[in-house]
Amino acid sequence: QVQLVESGGGLVQAGGSLRLSCAASGRTFSSLSMGWFRQAPGKEREFVAGISWTGGSTYYADSVKGRFTISRDNAKNTVYLRMNGLKPEDTAVYYCAAVQGSSSYYRVYAYPGRYDYWGQGTQVTVSS
Repeated sequence: QVQLVESGGGLVQAGGSLRLSCAASGRTFSSLSMGWFRQAPGKEREFVAGISWTGGSTYYADSVKGRFTISRDNAKNTVYLRMNGLKPEDTAVYYCAAVQGSSSYYRVYAYPGRYDYWGQGTQVTVSS
């Protein structure tokens, strides 16, 4: 089992920045590929960013490319999502997710159903 706990959400003005953190426990963090997803009211959960278990590959949704950065610190068992240039449309609950790392992660990173473990979510609200 893997436990994931997100933090760092909050209220920010458009153009501002936030850094989300997701602390993992229960399994060797360095063996997990990690993703960030978000869900706005009335919408489906959507992929935001992913990072492979090696940290060598990162993936982003087109809507956040160039503004958001995913990273990981294996020594701290934590994955981060740095969000710059926030827009009102970024408002959502942000979820951290984990899946056992494999060479096929590049095929599945964007699909919520491919992740085995989820955090409880953290709210991000961007005011205009």
